[in-house]
Amino acid sequence: MALVLVGFVLCLSGLPLILAADYPSYVAAVYEHRVLLNPNPEIPLNRSSALEHMKQNLRVFEEQTVLAAQQGAQIIVFPEDGIHGFNFTRESIAGYLETIPDPQKVTWSPCADPHRFPDTEVLHSLSCMAFKNRLFLVANMPSRLSCNRTVDPHCPADGQYQFNTNVVFSDQGVIVARYHKQNLFFEVSFDTPPECEYVTFSTPFAGRFGTFTCFDILFRDPAVTLVKEMGIRQIVFPTAWMNELPLLAAVQFQRAFSYGTGITMLAANTHSTKYSMTGSGIFTPWDSLTYHDAKGDSGKLLVHRVPVLDPSFSGDDSHNLVYPSSNESEKMHVWPTSSSKANRDGKYCGKDSECAEGASSNIFNSIIMFNNFTLVPLQGTEGNISVCSGLVCCHLLFRRSDKPEFYALGVFNDLNVVDGVYYLEICALVRCTSEEQSSCGGQTEYAETLVDFRLTGTFTTPHVYPGILGSGMTVDIPDHSGWESKNQLYMSRTGMSTGLVTAMLYGRNYEKDNVTKSA
Repeated sequence: MALVLVGFVLCLSGLPLILAADYPSYVAAVYEHRVLLNPNPEIPLNRSSALEHMKQNLRVFEEQTVLAAQQGAQIIVFPEDGIHGFNFTRESIAGYLETIPDPQKVTWSPCADPHRFPDTEVLHSLSCMAFKNRLFLVANMPSRLSCNRTVDPHCPADGQYQFNTNVVFSDQGVIVARYHKQNLFFEVSFDTPPECEYVTFSTPFAGRFGTFTCFDILFRDPAVTLVKEMGIRQIVFPTAWMNELPLLAAVQFQRAFSYGTGITMLAANTHSTKYSMTGSGIFTPWDSLTYHDAKGDSGKLLVHRVPVLDPSFSGDDSHNLVYPSSNESEKMHVWPTSSSKANRDGKYCGKDSECAEGASSNIFNSIIMFNNFTLVPLQGTEGNISVCSGLVCCHLLFRRSDKPEFYALGVFNDLNVVDGVYYLEICALVRCTSEEQSSCGGQTEYAETLVDFRLTGTFTTPHVYPGILGSGMTVDIPDHSGWESKNQLYMSRTGMSTGLVTAMLYGRNYEKDNVTKSA
C-alpha cells in the first residue's frame, strides 16, 4: 500500500520496507565535525585572522567531501557552527561574517566567479568543494545583511543583520538556497530574522529538500510548516546539539522527529565533548545510520543510500512506498483496547481523578530536564499502570526482565521555561539512575533491562513524536504505532536486543507556547 499519514504520526508495521524495483534512491552523506574552536571567541579578530581560523575547519570539510564523493554521495551536510565555532559576541564575530546573496534574485557560483562579491572567501571554498566533487553541499556559516533603519523598523542599531545561516550549493557550485535560523538558542552574536523563512531547494537526483537548523526542530515554524503544510519530505539539518538525556539526546530526537513526521532527515551535528555535542545520522521513517560518541575526539563521516520521498519527483504517482501486508497480532496478546477505561487494575484511566483513585500512594514527583514530572513506578516484572496530568494521560502495559533497575512512567503537561519557552505534553518511560525516586530524570546512556511495552497517551495536540532509546545510545522505532482515536496515540515494541533507556511520546502543543506556566 502507499504511504499513509494518520494525523501527524506514521502507522508503520516495523517490517522491512519493500521498494518497487525501479523506486528511485540516492546516496546521502553527513559529517559530524570536531570543530576547531577560537580559544578566545569574545575577542574580535580582523578579517585575515578570522579567515585563517575558518580555513582550518574548511580543510577538513574539503577532505570529507572528497571521501563522500568517492563513496558515491550526491549530497553532503555539514554541522551548525562547524566552520567558525561558537560563544562569540555580536562584535567579536564581525570578522567571520560574509554577505550571501539571495539565490532567488542572484544566480552565482563563487567558484566560477570569485570576485563578483567582496570578502566571500568561505563561500568560494565551499562552492569549489561542491563543484569539484559534483555533489550538493550544505554548510552553516555566519552571515551579514545590510539594512536601513529608516525603512526597516527591525533593523539593528549598527545597520546590519547578523544571521546564523545555512547555505546550499548545487553540484555546479551555484548557491541554490539560503536559510536564516529562526529560533536562536542563546546566540547573542546573531539576530532573529524579522520574518520566518521556509526554504526549499530542488535536486536532480531526489527532488525537493527543505532546511532548518538545530533548535528550530522544536517549533512549528519553520519545521512543522515545511513538513506538514508544504509537504516537504526530505530535510537537511545542520545542528550543534547539546545532549540532554533522558528525552533530548541528538540522535534520540532526530530519530523521533523523522519517524513521527514520516520524513528523511540528514542530520549533521558538531562534535565537542566539552559541550556534550555529538549525535548525527541519516534517518528515514524505517531505518537509520547514526553516530554518537560522547568520549571520543574525532569526527565521523556517514554515507547511506536512502529512498527518494519527494512525491513529485517522478512526475507521476507510479512510485509508491510498498509495505508487506501483516495481520500478525502484537506479541503480548494481553494488550487492552483503547476503549478500556476503569481503574489501574488492568485497565485505563481517562483523566486525573480516575488515575488518582487507588494509586495515590505510588505517585511521586521528580525533575526531568528541569520540569516537574508526575510519575508512577514499575513494580514487578509485568503490569499495567497509568498516570495523568490534567487531560494528558499515559498508560503503560509492560513485561520486563528481572534486573535490579528502577523504571517509572511519567507525564508532563505544562510550559517548559528553561532553555526556551515551549509547551510540552509528554508520556515517558524512563530508566532511573538509582533506586531513589529523585533519580528518575538522571542521565544515563545504559540499561540492562529488556522491556516489552505498549505505551498509550491521550493528548490535546496532534504533534507527537514517538521515540525509543536503547542502551548505548541505540535508536529504535516501534513495532506498531498510530492514533486509536483523534486524541489517543499508542506505540508498542517487543523483542528489543538492548536494555531500554527511554520510551517516549513527546508531544508539542505549539498553540500553547505563549500561555502562562502553571503554578
